[in-house]
Amino acid sequence: MNIHEAKTHFSELVAAVERGEEVLISRRGKPVARLVSAKQPEAEPRTRIFGRFAGQPFYMSPDFDDPMSEAELARWLREHNADEQSTDS
Repeated sequence: MNIHEAKTHFSELVAAVERGEEVLISRRGKPVARLVSAKQPEAEPRTRIFGRFAGQPFYMSPDFDDPMSEAELARWLREHNADEQSTDS
């Protein structure tokens, strides 16, 4: 569709895009723009594969769920706060 037609039929083009169509706009027969939906297509949920790691060695430290020491907690809080501040900017 050329630019003049696109301007003339803009409302119709937007409706077509809302239905999932893609509109190519040309100038002097050469494509210059593509009109697509601003709405991102929904990603398909990832399928979980149960038993994916079956038979593979797995190690869990006996103290994996022990409370953190004061030093570990202080380090974690510093790192967590630094991460939080970097995402706020």
